[in-house]
Amino acid sequence: MKTPRKIIVVGGVAGGASAAAKARRVDEQAEIHIFERGPYISFANCGLPYFIAGEIKDREKLIILTPEALWARSRIHAHVNHEVVSIDRQAKSVVIKGPDGSEQEWSYDKLILSQGARAIVPPISGVQLPHVFTLRDIPDMDRIAQFLNERQPRHAVVIGGGFIGLEMAEAFHHRGLRVTVVERGPHPLPLLDSDMARHLQNELQTADFNFKCSAETTAFNPSTVTFADGSEVPADLVLLSVGVKAEVELAKAAGLEIGVTGGVKTNGRMESSDPDIYAVGDAAETIHALTGARARIALAGPANRQGRIAGANAAGSKLIYPGALGTSIVRVLHTTIGFTGLNTAQAAKAGFTFFTSLTRDNSHAHYYPGAKPIMIKVVAEEGTGRLLGAQVLGEIGVDKRIDVLATAIAGKMSVFDLENLDLAYSPPFGSANDPVNIAGFVASHIARGDINTVSPEKWLPNGDFVLDVRDPDELEQFGKLDGATNIPLSQLRAATDRLPQDRRIVTYCQKGLRGYHAACLLRGSGFEDVANLQGGFLQAKLNNIPCEAPPGLG
Repeated sequence: MKTPRKIIVVGGVAGGASAAAKARRVDEQAEIHIFERGPYISFANCGLPYFIAGEIKDREKLIILTPEALWARSRIHAHVNHEVVSIDRQAKSVVIKGPDGSEQEWSYDKLILSQGARAIVPPISGVQLPHVFTLRDIPDMDRIAQFLNERQPRHAVVIGGGFIGLEMAEAFHHRGLRVTVVERGPHPLPLLDSDMARHLQNELQTADFNFKCSAETTAFNPSTVTFADGSEVPADLVLLSVGVKAEVELAKAAGLEIGVTGGVKTNGRMESSDPDIYAVGDAAETIHALTGARARIALAGPANRQGRIAGANAAGSKLIYPGALGTSIVRVLHTTIGFTGLNTAQAAKAGFTFFTSLTRDNSHAHYYPGAKPIMIKVVAEEGTGRLLGAQVLGEIGVDKRIDVLATAIAGKMSVFDLENLDLAYSPPFGSANDPVNIAGFVASHIARGDINTVSPEKWLPNGDFVLDVRDPDELEQFGKLDGATNIPLSQLRAATDRLPQDRRIVTYCQKGLRGYHAACLLRGSGFEDVANLQGGFLQAKLNNIPCEAPPGLG
C-alpha cells in the first residue's frame, strides 16, 4: 500500500487554511498538518476594524475555524501555539517549538509557507508607550478594544493613510473619537492618483476627522504626537499602520530565494526555489497579472487563491496562479474607494503609453431617491484602448463598478468594450447607461480622437482661450478658472463669432459632459483646434489650476 503523502503547512489564516483545505479535497489519503504560532488557526483579520468600531458585535464571529472544527470537517491536524523554527531541506524536515518550549522534528513530503507579514514598528521615540498600538491579529484587536472600553480616549491619531489605517480611522470615529490621519506622503491612499486622493480628502475633512499629509512623526508623547516641523496634535490613542514586512526569516535561513520585493520568490505553481516548498500570501512574491512584473500583493483575496493553488499542487495537481491585479476597496465614513490594475505612476513605470479619462455620474437613475455621485477614472493604453487600471470613488455602488472593471482588465478588454457592456438596469440599481458605460463612452472618444481633450493633471493654460460653458448661477456659486470667458452652452451657437480662430479653445463645464458637447459643437462649426478639459471645473480645482473665487467671496 502506498504511503500517504505528508503535507505540512506553516501558518494558518487565509493562505494556510485555504492550502490545507484544498490539499484535502485533492488527496483524501494525505496526512496534513497546520502549525500556527498564534492562538487562532483561521480568523477574519479583515473584520478586525469592524469589531473595534462596534459594527460586528460578536467576537466569536471572527473565528472562522477552530482546530476541532477543521479536524471534524476535513481531517486536518491543526496545532495552535506551535512555531516552526527551522527547515532542513536536505532531510525534508522541520523543527517545531511547542507551547511548553520543547522542540520536535517533523518530516514532510511537501511544505507550504504561509507566515504572512508583521506590522512595521518605526523606531520613533515613545513607540513603546501603552497607548500606541498595531493591528494584525485578534490579540491586537482585543488590546485596542479593551483600551477603548476602559480608558475612554477622546483623540486618536492613525499613523499611515493606507487601507488599514483608514479603516481604523473610521472605526475610531465610529466610537466617537476625534481622529487625525497622518500620512508621510502627499495624500492618503498612495495607490490612488493625486486628483482622486485630493477629492477623497476634501470629502472627508471635517472638524473631527482630519488629515495631516507630508508629515514626519518624530515622537509619541503621553497625550500628543510631535512632528518634524515642531507641530503637535492631541493623542491619547495612537495606531501605527505604516506598512508590513514579509515574514521570510525562516525561508531565508533555509536558503530559499528571496525576490526583489522582499517575499519568497515563487513560480506559477506557487513553488519556491525548492520545488517541494511552496509559499503563499503576504510573504510570497508572485507576479502582477497585467504587467508580469514581480509583485507582492498583501491582500486576503490573492492569499486565499494562492493557498488554494499551492495546496492543490502539493497534493498532486498542476494548477497555475495567473497573478493578481491588486483589486481593493475601502470605506471611510460616507465614502467608498475602489482600485484595480495600474495607476498612472505604475503605468508609466511599466513602460505603457497611456491616457486617462474621468467621469462623474449618478450611482443609479437620478430621478430615483438616494442617487449619489460616483467618479470613475480609467487608465488605458494609447492606440489600443486596452484597460490598464481604474479607480472608483463614491458613496454607494462603488463595489460593483470596480468589480466590473477588474473583470474587464482580467479579460483584456478595451475601453471600446465598456461602451457596449450589457449591465443590469433598474432605477434603484443603475441607469440605462451605467457609469461604467459612460466611462467607456468618454474614454473611447479620447481613444478614437473624436474630440481632443486635455488632462487637468498636465494642462498649462498659457495661450489657450478658455471657454466656460456653464450657466451664470454656477459661476456665482463656484467661481471660474482664471481668465475664462463664460458663454453658456445654450447660447454658444449664436455666439461663435466671439471666439478666436487662431488659438486653441479649451472648453469646460462643471463635470465634463457639457464641455464635451461644446467642443463637438465648435468642431462642427469649423473650429479646428478645440479640446475639452477632462473632469471640468471640479477636476481643475482638485489639480490646483488657478481659479477666480465666486463674486461674493472675492
